[in-house]
Amino acid sequence: MVGCGVGDAFEQNEEVPVPRLWAGIDAGKTHHHCVAIGEDGKRVLSRRIANDESELLALVADVLSAADGDEVLWATDLNQGGAALMISVLVDNGQPVLYISGRTVHHASRTYRGDGKTDAKDAGIIADQARIRRDLQPIRSGDEIATDLRLLSAHRTDLVCDRTRAFNRLRATLLEYFPALEAAFDYSQRKGALVLLTKYQTPDGIRRAGASRITAWLRKQGTYSPAAIAEAAIEAANRQHTTVNGQKTAAMLVERLAAEILRLTGEIEETERLIEARFREHEHAEILLSIPGFGPLLAAEFVAVTGGTITNYESAGRLAGVAGVAPVPRDSGRITGNHHRPKRYDRRLLRACYLSAQTAAMHCPVSKSYYSRKRAEGKSHKQAILALARRRINVIWALLRDGTTYDQRGLAAPLPA
Repeated sequence: MVGCGVGDAFEQNEEVPVPRLWAGIDAGKTHHHCVAIGEDGKRVLSRRIANDESELLALVADVLSAADGDEVLWATDLNQGGAALMISVLVDNGQPVLYISGRTVHHASRTYRGDGKTDAKDAGIIADQARIRRDLQPIRSGDEIATDLRLLSAHRTDLVCDRTRAFNRLRATLLEYFPALEAAFDYSQRKGALVLLTKYQTPDGIRRAGASRITAWLRKQGTYSPAAIAEAAIEAANRQHTTVNGQKTAAMLVERLAAEILRLTGEIEETERLIEARFREHEHAEILLSIPGFGPLLAAEFVAVTGGTITNYESAGRLAGVAGVAPVPRDSGRITGNHHRPKRYDRRLLRACYLSAQTAAMHCPVSKSYYSRKRAEGKSHKQAILALARRRINVIWALLRDGTTYDQRGLAAPLPA
């Protein structure tokens, strides 16, 4: 699903019927609350419904009945997760749905009477905001591949975060009783060192085993450079002959953490293979991979965030605004020409655009030249990369619009200033 950010939903090249009823839904995990209001802002319907297909279908029927044949415009504060079934039911029944972020609802609630907060009040605010605003983005269902990539990418992110936490706990625990071994390896880069910890964790245990036995065991496990790992471990063990209190328990924890990290690494690699295989089935895969800076994972994340199509964005500027790389003016009085980063943007889309631009600045001559020019103008590294990401969005949007690859277009000219 897409629909983050702001933008005129009615400046699309499509006819949007004028609604006579606005239905706001405060979405939740198990239940939603729907409030429908008329043109005068008065409530026509207020109901709490379970996150269940039969109840959602009944709600749609009742709201359409209350509209008496007139158009209904729906709005919700979630565009995925617990609201996914509700949105699918509405879309399948031909109902237009707008997205209004929870943050927007929170700030808007200050302009309504009363300090209380209830689901019914929030749903009423959502409906009223949909009635009076023209800058809310419609929710459109992304294609099936884009949805799969969104789920797989989110799962990979969770796994990477879990592995990072496990690495931190591993190093902290090793430092507690065996600092020499903690400093001997970069465990995030040396898989063989993690394999070592699944069997040998203490100074005396490593000394008793000896270099030859550890090398033979590591070679049997299929590790790279087993002799070098064994030698580094023996050297660390020879520098500590003191047994620290709690060593036995700490060693047991290190063994479990090392095994957990190896398991997570395997699952991450498998997930990445699934992401790449699914991404290559997408119609835009060849185009995105032809653009410098995009590999399968970043390109898959770009597809996942955009819903697999640029039809959700009427222009390259709109896409840049959602990505958070288009500076916005901050003028006041006699102060003009002041720009700053936008506060509302899709962080996942920004990440894909920023990282791909950073990679292109290192390896693509055209992007590298543009980056160097911005640095020469006095911009910081981050500012120069953001400027490059903004210019690259023009190219990305045009290529996806025209259905051509970067090489076929022959885009070798410098990017515009």
